[in-house]
Amino acid sequence: MVSNSSTLRARLRCSLLIVLCFCLSPVAAAQPSTTDKTSAAATKPAPQANKTNAVSANDEKAEQIVARAVAAMGGNAYLAVRTTIGRGIITPFAKGVSQNPSSFIDYTVLPDRERTEFRGGGNRSIQANTGSTGWLFDAAARTLKDQPPADIENFQLSLRTSLDNLLRGWWRREGAMLTYVGRREAGLAKRNETVRLTYPDGFVIDYEIGAKDNLPAKSLYKRKTAEGEDVQEEDRYARFLTVEGITLPFIIDHYRGGEQTSRISYDSIEFNRPIADSLFAKPANIKAIK
Repeated sequence: MVSNSSTLRARLRCSLLIVLCFCLSPVAAAQPSTTDKTSAAATKPAPQANKTNAVSANDEKAEQIVARAVAAMGGNAYLAVRTTIGRGIITPFAKGVSQNPSSFIDYTVLPDRERTEFRGGGNRSIQANTGSTGWLFDAAARTLKDQPPADIENFQLSLRTSLDNLLRGWWRREGAMLTYVGRREAGLAKRNETVRLTYPDGFVIDYEIGAKDNLPAKSLYKRKTAEGEDVQEEDRYARFLTVEGITLPFIIDHYRGGEQTSRISYDSIEFNRPIADSLFAKPANIKAIK
């Protein structure tokens, strides 16, 4: 499971980190948590003097769309969330066909600590991340090791492409720009409003949000393959349920190049439960793993 779970695990972040700290005023800036206020204020880019009125209008409309999404998903109920514990099933797909599923339990402490335990096929594996570090445990192989750079990159990418990044305003600290793209077809008599994050390094993420229900529908971005080709990655959100006043997707389907590669289906998500720091620390040895 460890060999291929890092890519699948990145999808978990998209819903487990839907904890928002965004002001509900349509055009106001995101309000960071207490620990982020200084850095967010320091890194928020200054308005550009040569910005056109058209671009400014697009920025304002994009902010309004994001604010409506925040309200639709619970508004102030998000603000008190600091930890999440999610349980469910993750199913990989190969050429459109579902493969053997694995159960998971995922522990998240905002903003960047996460531990996910997988069980399936008689095996147990663990992936834990804290910022730019992480470790892996595979019971079948009896290995405990630091995560390779590719897994760390996957985790960092999952933070950047998550709904939380958009709705909490984390993108501001990286100097990204939020703009309105337009409406897109989303089925019979249905349209999605599309907003775009563009980063200084050229990375682009599009988020589609329902024009009527204001709930996130998709996130899309391109990623390079080992051969250097750009491939479209896409998350689709479904089965929105309300838990403790928070509305969020309990199903997340991931697509690569138009082909489904995984489905995450949550059975339960809990908020603000105590999570021990020791869960994220790399154990001294295999025997010390709990």
